Amino acid sequence: MAKTDTILAIDIGADSIKLAEFSFPPGGKLVLEKFAFAEYGYNLREEEMLPALAEKLRYVISENNFKSRKVSMSISGQSTFIRFVKIPSLGENEDKIRQIVGYEAKQNVPFPINEVIWDHQLIHCGADSDIEVMFVVVKNTVVEELVALIEALGMEIDIIDVAPAACYNTARANEIGGAECVMLLNIGARCSSLVFIDKGRFFVRTIPIAGHMITQRLGNELGIPFEDAEELKRNHGFVALDGAYDGSDSDIEESISKITRNVKMRLYDELKRSIHVYKSREKGSKPVKLYISGGSSVIPFTLGFFSENLKMPVEYFNPFQVVSLPGHINKEQLAEVSHMFSEVIGLGLRHIRSCPIEISLIPEKVRKIQKFRSKTPYFYASAVSFVLGLLLLCSFLMKQEKIICMKVQKARQAVESKVELQEQVAGALNSRDAYMGELMEAKKLLSERCSWINILNEFQSKIPDNMWLVSICAGNGETAPKAKAEEEKGALSTIFQAAGSSNVATADPGKVEWIDFEGHFIGTSREFDIFKKSLLETTVFTDNPAEFITRMFEPPRDENNNFSSFKMSIRLKAPFNR
Repeated sequence: MAKTDTILAIDIGADSIKLAEFSFPPGGKLVLEKFAFAEYGYNLREEEMLPALAEKLRYVISENNFKSRKVSMSISGQSTFIRFVKIPSLGENEDKIRQIVGYEAKQNVPFPINEVIWDHQLIHCGADSDIEVMFVVVKNTVVEELVALIEALGMEIDIIDVAPAACYNTARANEIGGAECVMLLNIGARCSSLVFIDKGRFFVRTIPIAGHMITQRLGNELGIPFEDAEELKRNHGFVALDGAYDGSDSDIEESISKITRNVKMRLYDELKRSIHVYKSREKGSKPVKLYISGGSSVIPFTLGFFSENLKMPVEYFNPFQVVSLPGHINKEQLAEVSHMFSEVIGLGLRHIRSCPIEISLIPEKVRKIQKFRSKTPYFYASAVSFVLGLLLLCSFLMKQEKIICMKVQKARQAVESKVELQEQVAGALNSRDAYMGELMEAKKLLSERCSWINILNEFQSKIPDNMWLVSICAGNGETAPKAKAEEEKGALSTIFQAAGSSNVATADPGKVEWIDFEGHFIGTSREFDIFKKSLLETTVFTDNPAEFITRMFEPPRDENNNFSSFKMSIRLKAPFNR
C-alpha cells in the first residue's frame, strides 16, 4: 500500500533537476501523472548553485502545477561518500550487528561523525560468509540546505536517497541483474556512477569523468567560453570512430569528436579498472552486459564505442517498464528525457514496495518532526473523544440543572419569609469578598517577597573581588549633579548616559522602580566599565543604557592611589511594591 496518494520525486543533478509526480492506485503499477526536466546553470561556482537551484525548482513546480506536498529526493553520488566494508556474520543477533556497524562507521567515515548524516545497508553474501555493509555519508550542511529549500516551498521531505541506490532499485524492479552480473553506467554532467548488479549484490563506484570534462576540453581547445562549448557539444558532438573512416567535413566537428572520444576512452579505462576491482577485491562475477543512462549518454556512437571496447552487449536502460503512462502524458516529450529518469522512478518505487537498497539521509530533527506528525491522527481521535465526552457531560448537567431548578423553586418558596436571613447571607458574602480582596493582596505581597533577595543575588554574582558596596536602597530615578571629580575625569563617566541628563521618567512613589547603590572600588576604569556592562546583562536590571545613571564618581586622587568611590542608580525590569 502507498504511504500517500501521490508523491513528488526530485532528482538533484549537478546542473539539472528531474521531477515526476506519481500516484499509487491500489493493486496497480506506479502511475506517472506529471514530469519535468530543467537545467539550472552550467559551470556554476559552489556558492551559486543553491540559489540557482532554489529559483529553478520554485519555477518548475509552479509552472507544471505539481500538487503533491510529499517529496522524495535523490542527491548525486558526487555529493556523497559511499564505502563498502565486510563484517563477520553474526547470525540473527541484530543488536550485535548494529553495534559493529556503528563502530565500522566511525572507522570508515572520513569526517567527524557529528558533522555528517549517514546510513547503511546490510548486504548478505551467503549463509556462512561475511556480511557486506554499504555506508552512505553526506555532510550535514548539504542535506540541511536541501531540506530547508523543500520546506520553504511548503512541502514536506519524506525520503532522501542517493542516486546510485535509486538507479539500482529501478534496475532490479525492471528484472535486470537477477540471474547474471550486469553493469549500469549513469553518465551525468560532473560525474559518472557505475553500478554492478550481480544476482542480488550491489556495488558502486563514482567516477569523476562525465559531460563537463568534454565541454571544458572543447573550450580550452577552441578558446571559447564554457556555454559556447556546451552548445557545440550538444549540436555537433559525437564519438569519433576507431580505425579508417570518412571524417566530418567540418574541422570543428572533427575536433569535437576526437575530444569526445578521448574523454570516453578515459571513462572506459575507469570501467576496466572498476571491473577488475569488483572481480578481485569484491569477489564478484564477470559482467556480461552494460546498460547506460544519464544526460551525457546520448552523444552519438556512445553505444558502439563501449560495445566495441568492452566486447559485450551495450544498450540504453529503459526504466519505464514498471511505470504506467496515462493518456495525458506527452510520450514524445518523455522519450527525449527518459534516459535521465531512472533515479526518479527509483524514488517512486520506495512508496509501493520494499526495495533492495533503502537508504535514508533525513536529518534526525526532521525524523522527529515526521514521527510527531505521524501521530497526528491519534491526536485528532483524542480531541474527538474529548469533545464527545464534553457533550455527554453537558447533557448530564442539563438534566441535573432541571432537577436543581425544581428544588431551588421549592426552597425559594420556603425562605421567602426569611428576609433577615437573606440579608445575613448577603452580609456574609460581602465579608467574604472583602476577605478575598485582602487575601489576593497578601498573595501579591508574598509573590514579591523575594524581590530584594533576587536583587542582592544579582549584585553578588556580578560584583568583582576588588569592589565593595556600602549601601543598596530603593531609589526614585532622579539624577544628581555630577561630582567635581567626575567632571574632571570624563573617561570614567558612565558610557551609557551622561550623569546630568534628565530624560528619566518620574518614578511611582508606591513602587520600587530604581535601585540606588554606592560603594568603593580599587582598580582601573576598564574593570569598572565591565562591571557596569555586566549589570545590564542580568534578568533583574534594565538592559537600556539610558536607565543606568552614574550619580557620583570620585576617581583616584593620584597615580599611586587607585581607590575610587561611586554612587549609581539603575532601573529594575520588573518594579515591585514598597
